Amino acid sequence: MSLYVSRSKAQTPPSPGPGVRRVASRFVRVALTATVLGVVAVLLAIEAYTDAAFAPDARPPSGQTSGQVPAAVKDDGGPVIDATGDQPRTLRVPRNQIVLTFDDGPDPRWTPQILDVLARHHVPATFFVIGSEVARHPDLARREVAEGHEIGVHTFTHPDLGAIGGWRQRLEYAHTQLAIAYATGVKTSILRPPYSSTPDAVTDRDWPVLAATGRSGYLTVLDDTDSQDWARPGVDRIVANATPSGDGAIVLMHDAGGDRAQTVAALDRFIPQMQARGYQFATVSQALRGSLATPVNQPSSANDRWRGAVVVHTVGLADLTLRLLWVLLLTVGVLTLARTLLMFTVAVRHSRSRRAAGFTWGVPVTEPVSVIVPAHDEQDTIVATVRTLVASAHPVEIVVVDDGSDDATSDRVRELELDNVRLVRVPGGGKATALKAGVAMAGHALIVMIDADTVVRPETIRRLIQPFADPAVGAVAGNVKVGNRASLIGRWQHLEYVIGFNLDRRLYDSLGCIPTVPGALGAFRRQALADAGGPPTDTLAEDTDLTMAVLRAGWRVVYEESAQAVTEAPATLRQLWRQRYRWSYGTMQAMWKHRHAVVERGASGRFGRVGLPLIALFSVILPVFGPLLDILAVYGVLFLDRKATLAGWIAVLIVQAITAVLAFRLDREPLRPLWALPLQQVAYRQIMYLVLVQSVVTALAGRRLGWQKIGRSGEVAQSVGG
Repeated sequence: MSLYVSRSKAQTPPSPGPGVRRVASRFVRVALTATVLGVVAVLLAIEAYTDAAFAPDARPPSGQTSGQVPAAVKDDGGPVIDATGDQPRTLRVPRNQIVLTFDDGPDPRWTPQILDVLARHHVPATFFVIGSEVARHPDLARREVAEGHEIGVHTFTHPDLGAIGGWRQRLEYAHTQLAIAYATGVKTSILRPPYSSTPDAVTDRDWPVLAATGRSGYLTVLDDTDSQDWARPGVDRIVANATPSGDGAIVLMHDAGGDRAQTVAALDRFIPQMQARGYQFATVSQALRGSLATPVNQPSSANDRWRGAVVVHTVGLADLTLRLLWVLLLTVGVLTLARTLLMFTVAVRHSRSRRAAGFTWGVPVTEPVSVIVPAHDEQDTIVATVRTLVASAHPVEIVVVDDGSDDATSDRVRELELDNVRLVRVPGGGKATALKAGVAMAGHALIVMIDADTVVRPETIRRLIQPFADPAVGAVAGNVKVGNRASLIGRWQHLEYVIGFNLDRRLYDSLGCIPTVPGALGAFRRQALADAGGPPTDTLAEDTDLTMAVLRAGWRVVYEESAQAVTEAPATLRQLWRQRYRWSYGTMQAMWKHRHAVVERGASGRFGRVGLPLIALFSVILPVFGPLLDILAVYGVLFLDRKATLAGWIAVLIVQAITAVLAFRLDREPLRPLWALPLQQVAYRQIMYLVLVQSVVTALAGRRLGWQKIGRSGEVAQSVGG
């Protein structure tokens, strides 16, 4: 895999239909990103649907009976309701028989124990299963059928059928049937509605559901005797509740939905007691053998088994997706917390050490400096940049490199008529090519690189080069501020520069692996540039690529927070997207280009084994998975414990707010812009996430990405009279 692309217009080979290719490529990348996100969203929706919490399978009678419920059901009707024909009829279990029924399973803990008790006493039973649980535990459903038990539908997600529409009812039945077909190879004709009880409790609200169930071809199986094991009243009470009053009975128990230890113990006592009284145990179809035209469980078709496989594997994939997301969230959370704690400790120590009264880089650096300003179509900003450089308190020569501008950039520089400003015009070849030309024209050993939309203070250059008093320092990163903060997008970027970039640089500085000397304000020794091979032209993030090369060459790179400059950040969402897309993709290119440092020795190896993993972790991996917090927060609010989820999300925001306050204090910035922090976390972070995802997709696809020029409004230049 290669991530190398050239920014140079001259190096991009011509190809037919570049506009069409570019649009098609962008469409493919966006479509692929949207597809991945869409699949995850669908799987989470399936997980929410199949993982719905439910109450015990018993409820008091609700609603009224004004005559809608047929007399055959309401007045002394049996627990088995056959509404498949024109006239409903009910069936009863013979006097000397008991049908044990178990609801809400299968459950991996309790169902096997109940099956063991039944096997020990050689007793069959009927299990009314939840389809989503069959999908999760098909082996248990398979065992139930294999051991001679009967299986029935108890819906797919255990909803109150009277509260949902007919289409959803049919969906609940169909999905359960398909899961049963895949797991057991049979289909069933019996169904028990969730929250049902005895026939005399059927109300006007319930009957339309039971009638529709009959029209779908199912026998509805209620119960005569409720053990009330769902309430866990104790083993003795469960046995007493389940004991018939003298007639045959369908007994309701549960093999899932909670702690069923009392049910297991009660069952082991109940069966021999009832056998001693002369009762025989049977399944529904065995007890009603003479009243049913067909068996309850019959072989399913191959088509149903195939369709059931899709249902089961989809549920499994949804479960796996949620588990994976939780694992990733936990991992990201731990790493983010560790990074935050490390950053707190290191950033505060870094700031205190640099601001200590006795701190010095060494003998003050007073030698002249060459300042290179690459420019392409910067007529609105170049004058302000040059004027602030000329006003520097340190002796400078300024080299403006016009990289094939189509506007009046060069004319604006000439009109200044300044002695220490040299204008060089080169054919358009990209920023790195312009920087190479500037370095060749520079007359001094210390070289400052600054963007053509950046303005500096009089003391900025002098402060920026003081670290060169240490002969081991090869490059210095300046402190860049966002100048156009009036808009919400500008304010979000201001927060990002202060909280993200500057805190990161303090951390990386302390670890000796600053990955980027910003193109907006950075300084280099000429020798360090030569050792690194000069500004690279084969990656988009030439500043990151060059800084990594300087580190690998054995030079130290440091951060000088007191050297401040103000730059113009993208003012529109489209411009922001283009810039961050280039940054993200260019950083990945640079990391790939310098990957061999991991196995090298010396300074290169130290950077490869410390710097590269940290950059990959903090700049790619954590940002890619960062939105998990928001995704699972929304998921938790909608489908899990709402209070706990909100509490966790608020706690994370508090940690981020504390980090923000620390960063602003260290940069001596007023705290007023922090009101936009919550909005930044909700909206801006998602935009940056999508940019990073698109960059990752582009990198994996091996796409070529050309130089992306960002339009400038000149707002910062106007603020300084440019």
